[in-house]
Parts: sequence; C-alpha cells; structure tokens
Amino acid sequence: MVIIQERVAGLSEAALGKFVARARRAAGLRGSVSVLVTSSRELRGLNRRFRGKNKPTDVLSFPAMPGLMRGFAGDVAISAEMAARNARRLGHTAADEIRILTLHAVLHLSGYDHEQDNGQMERKEQRLRKLLGLPEGLIERVQQGREKSSRPVRVSR
Repeated sequence: MVIIQERVAGLSEAALGKFVARARRAAGLRGSVSVLVTSSRELRGLNRRFRGKNKPTDVLSFPAMPGLMRGFAGDVAISAEMAARNARRLGHTAADEIRILTLHAVLHLSGYDHEQDNGQMERKEQRLRKLLGLPEGLIERVQQGREKSSRPVRVSR
C-alpha cells in the first residue's frame, strides 16, 4: 500500500506502488511493504517517537515485528519536503529522490545496515540503483560529504 499525503510532481501512488514491487523483487525482499510519503513534521514526530531524535529525517524504515503479520515486510515513511529539497540540490527530480529513498528503505527492511556491514549495503544499493535506473544513492552522498540532512535509518520495533 502506498499513501501520498504530500504531493510529489511526477509521482502517483500507482507509480510508486509499481516501483516498490520492482525494488522488493530486485532486493529479494519477501512480503508487502507499505509506504507513506508525508510531511517533514510527520517524519520528525516519528523520529522522536521511535528513535528519540527530535529532528526531521528524509526516510525511516520500520521492519515488521517477527510473527505478527505473515507476508508483511514492514513500513516506510518518507518526507516529501526533504526529498524535493535534496532533489533540487542534487539536480534530479523529486520523484527520483522518492524512489532512491524507497530503495534504500527496502534494503533496510531486507536486513541491510550500512552503518555496520562493511559496505555490503552500499554495493547492493549501487547495483540495484543502476538496475532500476536511479541516480546517485544515499550512502554515496553521505560518504562524499554531500548529504547534510539527517541520514535515513532502520528503526527496530
């Protein structure tokens, strides 16, 4: 399920839903993923509630609780405002930025953690990004010091 509460030029719920399915297949993730594209204010609230950090972030992923819902991989929340701002700064569309954030979150839901895996997630993200026709990914930006916003994270429930 995809819900877009904050409009993103060139991206519909149906189009993002199709991309989520492609990203899941490419990442080998079993189970459905719900995606919410919303405001920075909402992401700030989620970040505060689940991570204890009172600041907005561009993307959060919430893996499903084991055994709770069969066939469900997890939830993703994305800030449309931060995606649009980053897209302008990096020279691509906001729709592409939402896709980049979605792929990154799907990899987190698949169990990858770029802060602890010695580059495994980065290599997988680069390969899948090329396969899916996306511009530069999040991990590359952070490593090159070009990402000044808070970094996307996987949230344990």
